[in-house]
Amino acid sequence: MYELLKKDGMAKRGRFHTVHGIIETPVFMNVGTAAAIKGAVSTDDLREIKTQVELSNTYHLHVRPGDEIVKKLGGLHRFMNWDRPILTDSGGFQVFSLASLRKIKEEGVHFHSHIDGHKIFMGPEESMQIQSNLASTIAMAFDECPPSTADRKYIGNSVERTTRWLKRCRDEMGRLNSLPDTINPHQMLFGINQGGIYEDIRIEHAQQITELDLDGYAVGGLAVGESHEEMYRILDAVVPHLPENKPTYLMGVGTPANILESVERGVDFFDCVYPTRNGRHGHVYTNYGKLNLFNAKYELDERPIEEGCTCPACRSYSRAYIRHLLKAKEMLGMRLCVLHNLYFYNTMMEEIRAAIEAGEFQTYKKNKLEKMAQGQR
Repeated sequence: MYELLKKDGMAKRGRFHTVHGIIETPVFMNVGTAAAIKGAVSTDDLREIKTQVELSNTYHLHVRPGDEIVKKLGGLHRFMNWDRPILTDSGGFQVFSLASLRKIKEEGVHFHSHIDGHKIFMGPEESMQIQSNLASTIAMAFDECPPSTADRKYIGNSVERTTRWLKRCRDEMGRLNSLPDTINPHQMLFGINQGGIYEDIRIEHAQQITELDLDGYAVGGLAVGESHEEMYRILDAVVPHLPENKPTYLMGVGTPANILESVERGVDFFDCVYPTRNGRHGHVYTNYGKLNLFNAKYELDERPIEEGCTCPACRSYSRAYIRHLLKAKEMLGMRLCVLHNLYFYNTMMEEIRAAIEAGEFQTYKKNKLEKMAQGQR
């Protein structure tokens, strides 16, 4: 159940109740593709850095270790020792990213494993079965994520098929949740809005999937090659046609600026690999923009990554030391950068929630963006 606590313009401050705990929104979900955050980050670390939701990947866990194995071990929460909400994506994005390895048909998608090449078939029912075996808190519907460059006819046909698939996902989840051996019979389903950069297709699709009265709704197929301006234009068009009393999730986005702009347009949920991927390459976020700790100017810098930050890295280590670790290819360097970046994102979401509650989101957003544009002091 989603509670809308406060609105500040279109920005929403909500509370989403799940079987694995309450999610305070807007929220940034920390991406752990294969049931772990890349960079040697444990679930104990996630609790310390204020993670609310961990996101894992249906396709990757199906390929390795296998969702049946995860089910035998008690489901994803028990497997990875995480007692808070988990969202699993559907595998649909992998269908997009593995374009050279797949063939899309009405029943589903035939493609080859990126690991050993063996044949895999995944359709709506298979995706729901895998996610039921994983026993995540929130399962995403199986969809096609068409490329942003696809023509109008292709997008239209793709969206119609995604709607048909969504109804199959809903029916299959209802069946799975009623089975006696289902680990999480309270698993929730989010539908995904598609339509490329065509506003009318997006709006019509949003209206169609809203009628299905799902637990939440995602906007998919953005951050796949279109400009930020096009993304914001689509959000302006489509979010008003999604139910205000349900969470809205913008998939795969994004930078701190993307998040601030999207919160302003009514988005509740976010996920992105940026903070972890950038951290593993020595790029760290601060309130004054990003730092590249490989730069020689940090060789003798005894300051933490960001003064005043209370993340595990900033509490104990200097820029100089972390730079040394990165240069020496020590895993600890990557780990500290990832911890800092996720803490930065999770803290920013706390600040966003407080600003909406206070009716000061516009001021907060303006100040945050101005500071980040100033660059490092």
